[in-house]
Amino acid sequence: MISEFKYKPLRYFSITFSATFILWFIGAYMSFQEDANGSHMVFLLAGLVAPFLISLVMIFGSGRSDLKKDFVNRLIDPRRMRLKTLPAFIFIMPLSVAASIVLSLLFGESLSQFQFAEGFSFSSGFVPVLLLLVLAATFEELGWRGYAFDSLQSRYNFFIASLAFSVLWSSWHFPLIFVKDSYQYEIFNQNIWFGLNFFVSIIPMGVIISWICIKNGKSVLAAIAFHFIINMSQEALDISPLTKCIQTVVLLLAAGAIIAMEKELFFSKAPVQAGVK
Repeated sequence: MISEFKYKPLRYFSITFSATFILWFIGAYMSFQEDANGSHMVFLLAGLVAPFLISLVMIFGSGRSDLKKDFVNRLIDPRRMRLKTLPAFIFIMPLSVAASIVLSLLFGESLSQFQFAEGFSFSSGFVPVLLLLVLAATFEELGWRGYAFDSLQSRYNFFIASLAFSVLWSSWHFPLIFVKDSYQYEIFNQNIWFGLNFFVSIIPMGVIISWICIKNGKSVLAAIAFHFIINMSQEALDISPLTKCIQTVVLLLAAGAIIAMEKELFFSKAPVQAGVK
């Protein structure tokens, strides 16, 4: 976050949501057309890239060289990464999955959930699912960490900014429930409560990503890498929808523990800075 620069969060999120929703609803309509041949993915990918492109416009159209330099630096400078955060970086999500599977046994779920999944839980047209997961982690974080989160943090403390961002990030996925064969479409058609869990689960994950990012000097690369770990942790094992609901509770507890341990960071009235040390 650049001091004395007037961020425009309302403008950013209004344009981003409008662009993404228009593109994704067009993609949703096309996904049900038999002669579309997967062309709906063009619109889905365009909507995915929208937060990043709008961040670029807001940053490079600001006329502020320090804002441009800060964005590029956070994207390419590996010195921002902190080795002491590596255990949390690597293990939070896999351990949350493992703990959720163990807890699910109390509700009659199978131990076979520890087996690797035979395939991905959704399809993505002509785009390989693994590539889509990489693109999602990359372009979302380029947008969210490029401008969006700093714009919120310029108005609120780190806790409110993290919570507001997480709710907005969750809401941003809404059109995907109408896209045939998407993960959100599949889970909502299986059970509406499992579908709602998807949106609730994003909130603690958003808080944790924000924490990982700030603890790594606001590194965009760190946010991208952790986002990809989240995506793969959700797909690697053959976990049931009920177990994913349990995982949401586990992640809420993990996020709560992080906030409790980092009270000064989350509730400080002074702007949170994270330069290179």
